Amino acid sequence: MGLAVFTDLDGTLLDHDTYSYAAAQPALDRLITDRIPVILTSSKTAVEIIALHRDIGLGDAPIIVENGAGIVDPQQGNTDDDRAYRRIRAALDGLPGRADFRGFGDMTDAEVAEITGLPPQAAAMAQQRCHSEPGLWSGSDDALDTFLTALAERGISARRGGRFLTLSLGRTKADAMRDCAARLGATTTIALGDAPNDIEMLEAADFGVIIRNDHAPPLPPLRGEGTGRIRRTTAPGPQGWNVAMQDILNELAQA
Repeated sequence: MGLAVFTDLDGTLLDHDTYSYAAAQPALDRLITDRIPVILTSSKTAVEIIALHRDIGLGDAPIIVENGAGIVDPQQGNTDDDRAYRRIRAALDGLPGRADFRGFGDMTDAEVAEITGLPPQAAAMAQQRCHSEPGLWSGSDDALDTFLTALAERGISARRGGRFLTLSLGRTKADAMRDCAARLGATTTIALGDAPNDIEMLEAADFGVIIRNDHAPPLPPLRGEGTGRIRRTTAPGPQGWNVAMQDILNELAQA
């Protein structure tokens, strides 16, 4: 088919409460049998995702990590190429408002565990960053504007997502999806997600699926929904993922 599937994890392929992908297993089995690559695409770090990639059985499909800031070969694992992360951390030195930004690199494992709700071992993996720096902003809105302007002058982008302000060199999930599709020779892309940081990827794909998420405000109407290129699931998480993926595969098979 020349097809590739790009999927967010938490609340999309993984159940919001249990982190299980069991409900999506039938569609995953179909994709794996048909040798259609499934590219896990998440804000998580490489060390957080690689074990899941292997557990699902996704072979040599690449992994998109840290919201598109990096692409990982699962056969090589985390290569610890943290030059982008070190550049971001160095750019923070002496910045106006620096005292109001507390990144993961400024925190202990215990602090990251407390603010994320992750168990200590998982929090330690979340700190093994190579491409981006999430953190908490405690200053005023005016001070934030000054901080963001100073970052931009140093080539650093910032995006708000939930509680965290995440700094990166500007790449998105959509950028990484295009790069992976080109590497794989994919001519048709399917993207599935549930959150604002998935919007660019959903709009850039040939087929976009907005997964219902009852734990967050719904995404606004997206470009492509009017034509049916982007659809929304009625079931949440992996249940919705399974139904939507089966429907699209059936449509493509009949085309």
